[in-house]
Amino acid sequence: MKGKYEQSGVAVTSRGYEEYVRMFDLGESELSKGDILDVAAGASSFTADGRVRGLRTFAADPRYAKSPEALTGEAREEIAVSTAKLEGLKELFDYSYYGSLDNHRAMRETSLGRFAEDYGRSDRGDRYFAASLPALPFEDGRFGLVLCSHFLFLYGEQFGYDFHRDAALELLRVCKPGGQVRIYPLSTLGFRRYPDLGRLTEHLSVLGYACGRTETRLPFIPGSSEILAIVRP
Repeated sequence: MKGKYEQSGVAVTSRGYEEYVRMFDLGESELSKGDILDVAAGASSFTADGRVRGLRTFAADPRYAKSPEALTGEAREEIAVSTAKLEGLKELFDYSYYGSLDNHRAMRETSLGRFAEDYGRSDRGDRYFAASLPALPFEDGRFGLVLCSHFLFLYGEQFGYDFHRDAALELLRVCKPGGQVRIYPLSTLGFRRYPDLGRLTEHLSVLGYACGRTETRLPFIPGSSEILAIVRP
């Protein structure tokens, strides 16, 4: 496939609850397994939105060491920059959910607004943790559902296999037995399947983890129709 999304460093993302539910194909069975962790969450409002719905949602991202003003400003700038990049590649993307690039941007901005309100509260440290893979500050088996959106695999051309292996094992460490880790997308910024995906899932399978794939209900990125779902035994 021609074209590549050019990105230097890891972008800060802003996505909302309904996008997460569709993106990770989440239903009541997944959302009702206990505490939920969003890793590399950026300025997404899933944690804030989930709390409104009565869920025990938490988020981890190294950017949570920043002040609300600094992080919100960075995320707002990223929305503008990413929209400009998408404009040059828009014929490659699937807008069946968003409808248009303008709607895509508007949803980013709405999500950022909800995140900013929640992250600006004095008690944000109860649910937003400044942490980065492959070392998370949580005890073993803490979460029933662990999500990682637009980080692992997407930056497969910047982070090597060892990082991805260690990161996946860390996500599984903080997931409770019977819980799931779900990762999306499975492609890189070059719109190709992460080349070591098979190697990684084989390694996890040997360790006793059940690895499967399910279809996302949020088509957008070219060639990214699947989620990796890993069950901790």
